[in-house]
Amino acid sequence: MTDTLDAFHRGAFHLLQPEKGGHRAGMDAMLLASLVADEREIRVADLGAGAGAAGFAVAARLKGAQVVLVERSALMADYARRNLALAENAALSGRLSVIEADVTLRGKARLDAGLPDDHFHHVIMNPPFNDSRDRRTPDALKAEAHAMTEDLFEQWLRTAGAIMVPGGQLSLIARPQSVADIIAACGKRFGGLELTAIHPRPGEDAIRLLVTAIKGSKSRLVWRAPLFMHGEEGHAFAPPVDALNNGRDAYGRKGR
Repeated sequence: MTDTLDAFHRGAFHLLQPEKGGHRAGMDAMLLASLVADEREIRVADLGAGAGAAGFAVAARLKGAQVVLVERSALMADYARRNLALAENAALSGRLSVIEADVTLRGKARLDAGLPDDHFHHVIMNPPFNDSRDRRTPDALKAEAHAMTEDLFEQWLRTAGAIMVPGGQLSLIARPQSVADIIAACGKRFGGLELTAIHPRPGEDAIRLLVTAIKGSKSRLVWRAPLFMHGEEGHAFAPPVDALNNGRDAYGRKGR
């Protein structure tokens, strides 16, 4: 398998990734990382981390963040470990670690894997987003990274709620079609949901949804103003989105 070495956040960190197979990181991971806006000394879990893009992006922007990359695929977990060992990432690698485990583990199995109860201040996730009934890609690794199951959000958010400290923040990026499943899975675990639709351009339908929520919060759900990736014309990113994509800014919550 051929690898590529890609720079993110304008060279703040680099990632080895499979050139063609698997789930290559891009803007989704960078937007997900931007949802963590916390200057404290924090512990962050990146569930379904792949090669580690979102977790690395959090660590690169927030010097007080200790990040655990959780990935089920042995191949992608190995990429994450190789990325920790890159000379280009030496300044960050001491604050990141990798756990090769299934996000949906429960009870003692989850604890034994290294994901204790009430431990992380932030849990971030970019879950698989394709309906399993859709046409599947012939690439097995990519299929695993992109195909969701019927109760995926319930399982992933159950784990997030278990490993997060009370008052901790959940952050995720998903397709807009998943909004009902996300709200249902938050249930009584998470409140204060803040949702932001991401549109390619004004007048075009949303293609992604950013969600943050707080463990144990009783606050009501809020729809925030949409984000537009581009202007009316051209393919350049709009300045606010470019700043998020390159780690110059964070997309913090409006409230707690």
